[in-house]
Amino acid sequence: MDQLAAITLDLTAIAVLAFAVYYPRHRRRDLAVAFVGVNVGVLAVSMVLADATVGAGLGLGLFGVLSIIRLRSREIEQSEMSYYFAALAIGLISGLAANISLLSVGLVALVVAVIAIVDSPSLLRRSREQQLVLDRAYPDEAEARAAVETLLGTTVHRLSVRSLDLVSDTTVVDVRYNAPRPGSAPTRRDATLDTLHTLETTR
Repeated sequence: MDQLAAITLDLTAIAVLAFAVYYPRHRRRDLAVAFVGVNVGVLAVSMVLADATVGAGLGLGLFGVLSIIRLRSREIEQSEMSYYFAALAIGLISGLAANISLLSVGLVALVVAVIAIVDSPSLLRRSREQQLVLDRAYPDEAEARAAVETLLGTTVHRLSVRSLDLVSDTTVVDVRYNAPRPGSAPTRRDATLDTLHTLETTR
């Protein structure tokens, strides 16, 4: 009965995490399936080894392995990696618990609730990060910041120059800023930035 309760708790939690929290926000079926697969695999292994002396070490080892594996098939964002760790944690808590107690249920619910809250679109919804390539070389970071602020129409919180090419006359920068509020007056672009291209936009 304890094992059945553990499996029920685990499957309920991972179903909520993958299909009620993650998928409606990120719309990646492959990762939703991967989260469930990782979770169920960890649950099965941890339940088999729950009574073994390596049980605790297993959990740490699984976290370590997941942290060093590079998922090269498609790009995965840091926020999505947190779902992997959450799925792993839920499987470990459910599988390694000697019996399903209020503590186990509470910890599993806590993991799901925290991920749901911190990945909510309403939290820091105006926060943006972009990698931009400017069609001019800016040796002076202050000039690059001013040019990007003119283009984006908002204050740049952080700007890092990643590449400065004096031959092709381009600058690659990582920019972190808050998107302008809806309805705010757009800022006129500088004529020298008309060919600025967005290379990568993160949610």
